[in-house]
Amino acid sequence: MLDIRYGALTRTCDGVGRRDFLRVGTFGLLGLSAADWLALRARGEVAPAPRARSVIQLWMGGGPSQIDTFDPKPDAPEAITGPLRKPVQTKVPGTFISQLLPKLAEQADKFTILRGMTHGNNSHETATYMMMTCTSPTDDVVYPTVGSVVAQLRAPGGSTANGLPPYVTLTQPLGRISEAGFLGSSARSFATGGDPNSKDFRVQGLVPPRGATNERIQQRRGLVATLDAMAREVEDDPASRELDAHRGKAYDLILGDARKAFDLSGEKDELRDRYGRNPFGQSCLLARRLVEHGVPFVTINMGGWDTHTDNFGALEKRQAPTLDGGFATLLADLADRGLLDSTIVLWYGEFGRTPQVQAAPPWFGGRHHFGAVFSAVVAGGGFQGGHVLGSSDARGERLKDRPIYPWDLSASMYQLLGIDPMGRLPHPLGCVAHVTPLSAGDVPTGGVLKEIM
Repeated sequence: MLDIRYGALTRTCDGVGRRDFLRVGTFGLLGLSAADWLALRARGEVAPAPRARSVIQLWMGGGPSQIDTFDPKPDAPEAITGPLRKPVQTKVPGTFISQLLPKLAEQADKFTILRGMTHGNNSHETATYMMMTCTSPTDDVVYPTVGSVVAQLRAPGGSTANGLPPYVTLTQPLGRISEAGFLGSSARSFATGGDPNSKDFRVQGLVPPRGATNERIQQRRGLVATLDAMAREVEDDPASRELDAHRGKAYDLILGDARKAFDLSGEKDELRDRYGRNPFGQSCLLARRLVEHGVPFVTINMGGWDTHTDNFGALEKRQAPTLDGGFATLLADLADRGLLDSTIVLWYGEFGRTPQVQAAPPWFGGRHHFGAVFSAVVAGGGFQGGHVLGSSDARGERLKDRPIYPWDLSASMYQLLGIDPMGRLPHPLGCVAHVTPLSAGDVPTGGVLKEIM
C-alpha cells in the first residue's frame, strides 16, 4: 500500500486543525490516485498573462553556507573562512564566489546573487515555512507555498495544456511544512518519487508499474468503466460522473504524450554527463524538460545541507560538485534553448549557516543555523544576470545593506509571472488571505527587486 500524506497539520480560520490522508494500492495509482489528483485540482483562478511562464526552484534543504557558496569572505580570519580562502573570479568582473563552484562562476552573467537575504529565524520548520511560503507565520492562517500559489493561479484547470501537473516536485515531497496550506490538497505538488539518474526511473502514478503493458491498462480501464456504469444504474451520482472525467484524464496521462516529458532516454549522453549522473543533476535536466512542456512550477528538493558537523568535508566531497554541475548546466541549457528568458530559476534554502566555524568536537568544522543574513540566487524570467544585490559585513555576521525579505523575493517573482503581489488568495472559509504580506503592510521590507527587473 501507498500512503499519500497531504501535508502536516493545517488550520482553518477558527483554529481547528486536520490532516488529510489518501491510501491506495499500487495498481490503484492507475485508476484512482491520479484521477483523484486531477479531480482535486480542477479549480483555480484565471490570472493575467505572465511575463515569465515557468519557475524552477532549487531547494537546498537544511540550509547551505553562504560563506562557502555565494558570499565568500577571503579577508576574514580562518575561524570564519575555514580552509576555503581562495574564491574564484566569476565571468562578471569583480564578483567572486566559492572556489568549489567553478562551473557556476562561468555562468555568473546569467544569475544575480542576493547577499542580503534575511528573516532572522534559526528553526528549520519556521524558516522553511517562511522561505517556502514567503510569508511570516501567524496563528490564524497556514499559507501555501509559492509553488502552490503559482499552480493555483496559472493552471486553473488543475493541469497544463499538455495534461501535465502544474506543480511538480523532484523527486521527494518537501516535508516540514503543509505545502498547500489553506488552498488544500488540490494545490499540492505532484512528487515523482524515484531516481531520475536510474535507467529504470519511473514516475509514480503516471508511469505504469513494471509489467503493466498498455494493453493491460486499457483492459483495466474498460473493467473500471463497466463497474462504474453498473453502480450508476443503482444510483445516478453526479460526483461519480465528474470522477469519470478526471479518471479519463488520468489514463490519458499514463497512456498519452504527457508522460514523454518525464522520459530522459532521448537526451544525449554528453548533455546528461554535463548535468551530472546523480539524482540532482538528472532532476535539473528533467526540470528543463518539464518547463519545456509547459509546467509552471518545478521544485528540485536537494537535501544534505544541514552541516553541523564536518561542513567542509560534506561540501567538497558531495554537495558542491553536485550543485555546481547541475545548476550551471541547467542555466546554460535553458539559455541555449531560448528558455531562460521565460523561466525563473531560484536557488536557496531555509537559512544560511553561522560565519564562525565550530572547530572543536563534536562539530569538527561544522556550521550551525543562521537566519540573520544569507544568500539566494535568481536567474531568468525577467531577472537580470550579472549582479550582486545586498551585502553582509566583512565577517558575514550582520546585514550591511539592502535587506531582502522572503516576501520581497516572492513579490518580485509574482510580478514577473503576471500575478498581482498585492492581491488576495481564495480561502475556503472566506478569510482574508494575501498573495504576499506586503499588501497587509505589517512586515519589514526592502522592496521588490526593481534593481534587477
